Amino acid sequence: MIDSKSGTPTYRLAWTIPDTLVITWRNLVRFRRLPQLLVFSTIQPVMLLLLFNYVFGGVISPGGLKYTQYLLPGFLVQIVLFGSAQTSVGLAEDLSRGMIDRFRSLPMARPAVLAGRTVADTLRYTFLVVLMIGVGYAIGFRFQNGAVPAIAAAVIAVLFGFAFTWVSAFIGMSVKDVETAQVAGFVWIFPLVFASSMFVPIATMPDWLQAFAKINPVTPTVDTVRALSLGGPWATPLWQSLAWIGGILLVFVPLSVRRYRRIP
Repeated sequence: MIDSKSGTPTYRLAWTIPDTLVITWRNLVRFRRLPQLLVFSTIQPVMLLLLFNYVFGGVISPGGLKYTQYLLPGFLVQIVLFGSAQTSVGLAEDLSRGMIDRFRSLPMARPAVLAGRTVADTLRYTFLVVLMIGVGYAIGFRFQNGAVPAIAAAVIAVLFGFAFTWVSAFIGMSVKDVETAQVAGFVWIFPLVFASSMFVPIATMPDWLQAFAKINPVTPTVDTVRALSLGGPWATPLWQSLAWIGGILLVFVPLSVRRYRRIP
């Protein structure tokens, strides 16, 4: 629909869901048309998991656990964080090619472009989480706490990634350049990933680094996924993780939508 006074496209709220589904499908179809993109985005996490497991597994045994058992729950969180960083690259690419301008000229729901991108990327690294669990089982990992907690662990990891996808969306629309987005999308993730309980217990770190690791949102999420996977107290890290997820969404969803509306 076109506004008769301003001449600009308008949309109805009821269009938001179908428009979001269309944009989601558009982003997923890209993997079918560019299968090499899916292949290489799959090979990289598999290689990382195998390297971390076999390089460090012989010397690290946290709490007497086999390192594979300790590593994989944290690695699931790493996968979704690295996967979320691709959102900034995808949006920056659409901006540079003029796709965002075309979308904005159409009578479609404004939030659909961002929601479709984030939903598609969430589905992508949901597939990666399932794949990594399969690879983990092939190298000796086993869930120790039952099927329902195992599913809950995967869901928490995916929700955490979904929240950070909105952070990446804001970054991608802010930098606009693909090469810059590739750097900006990852540089802030590395300290969060490595200064956490993901690969080693926090107690093994220097005191100054422990202070950061304890307030790092990755730490309670990894602790939750690990406790649900292997057993142990999960209630406290779970509510902390959910609080971080809710807080990140509360801040970055409005920021991203606002930034999208202000793109010149």
